[in-house]
Amino acid sequence: MSGEKDLEQLKKEAAEKAKAAALAKRQAKAGEAAPKPAAEAPKPPDEEAPKAAEPVQAAVTASTGGNADDLAKKKAAAAAKAKAAALAKKKREGIVDEPAEPVKEAQAPAEVTAAPQGSSNEADDLAKRKAEAVAKAKAAAAAKRKAMEKASGEAQAATEAPAAESAADAGEDDLAKKKAAAVAKAKAAAAAKRKAMELAGGEVPAAVSGGDTGADATDDEKAKAKAAAAAKAKAAAAAKAKAAAAAKAKAAVSGGDTGADATDDEKAKAKAAAVAKAKAAAAAKAKAAASGKAGDTAPAASETEAPSVNQPYLDKYVKVIIENLGADALEDSYINKLSKDVPTLVAKRDTYFKLAQFLKYNELLGFDYLSELHGTDFVTHMEVYVHLFSYKNRQSVALKVKIDRDEPTIESLQPIWAGANWPECEAYDLLGIKFTGHPDLHRILLGEEWVGHPLRKDYEPYDVEV
Repeated sequence: MSGEKDLEQLKKEAAEKAKAAALAKRQAKAGEAAPKPAAEAPKPPDEEAPKAAEPVQAAVTASTGGNADDLAKKKAAAAAKAKAAALAKKKREGIVDEPAEPVKEAQAPAEVTAAPQGSSNEADDLAKRKAEAVAKAKAAAAAKRKAMEKASGEAQAATEAPAAESAADAGEDDLAKKKAAAVAKAKAAAAAKRKAMELAGGEVPAAVSGGDTGADATDDEKAKAKAAAAAKAKAAAAAKAKAAAAAKAKAAVSGGDTGADATDDEKAKAKAAAVAKAKAAAAAKAKAAASGKAGDTAPAASETEAPSVNQPYLDKYVKVIIENLGADALEDSYINKLSKDVPTLVAKRDTYFKLAQFLKYNELLGFDYLSELHGTDFVTHMEVYVHLFSYKNRQSVALKVKIDRDEPTIESLQPIWAGANWPECEAYDLLGIKFTGHPDLHRILLGEEWVGHPLRKDYEPYDVEV
């Protein structure tokens, strides 16, 4: 406010100096002595006042050497510069300018030039300048009012319109109070709207979510506010979808047929799931039952399974055996998927010993090492399993033979591979399999006085305490 008063004082001093200069000029023409100019006004405390007064004083001192029209133009230019300096200062200090001030400012230089002009042309120029100044002031006031209406909303526009119309008559303090009240109302309305939209879970517009940003909010702030609102909306939607999925799952579990309100698709899906579960259970049961009969029949290779890497070796063994011992020497042959894809040969009861000899002494085969021998009780029959290895070919083969369970007797392989000595004694001790041709077949774990063979499926302890 002090800056505006200093400006008015400068304007008045400039007008007085202009009048004095005009009077001095007229007196000089008439041959009279020019009166002394009015005393200079004290310097204002404000830093901007000297800057605004310098162009005014320069215009006054220069006016003595020109005519009246040049003096009026220079005065008007000085007033415009003073006005620009005052506006710059107000903008820096944050002072809101009044819409009606431009009219007064425009009238000040007009009044300065009106006093010394007496002709009709000067009066017309003065009137034109006044009209132009008034029009500019009205345009500025209208633009400012429009901007304030756009920024503050309908409530602020309704308050600012009568304030702008009566700004010329109202005091500066009243106008500032009205503007502050209107801005506070607009901010309160925006905050209430934003809170309501947040509670509703919808997307908050940038103009509402900005809160204190108002019309001066930057694009980044608006973008951030919009992104935050979008994130809230997505979170609410996700929570809603999660709750719906949980409710659906609970209904599917609690109601066996997925409830009365379930759709046809849900019922169909539940039915398909039940059928799939039943099929899986049946397959597991069948697999468990088939595993007990794995010794009876060789596992069939699946049509979709890739051939084993050991299949060429098995084909080679079978071809050599058939060429030398005939097709009757083998009962079956296959790749044992349950034992590292070992090529497996199933010999007949009467060709077992002969086939074992051929596997060791044939030059193409040469299985010179017996790594394992054991027996198994399959209830319906007994089985002897022999695992052989060829150091020459770096390959292995399994030899099996089925024997009678009531009279489990088979030729001993100890004469062919000495390593069959103790494994055959163990099979005799635990299963009761007798190996004919063995040099010393005896019990090696339980002793000769033990009754029965513990690995047989029908074994019953002789001592009831055991």
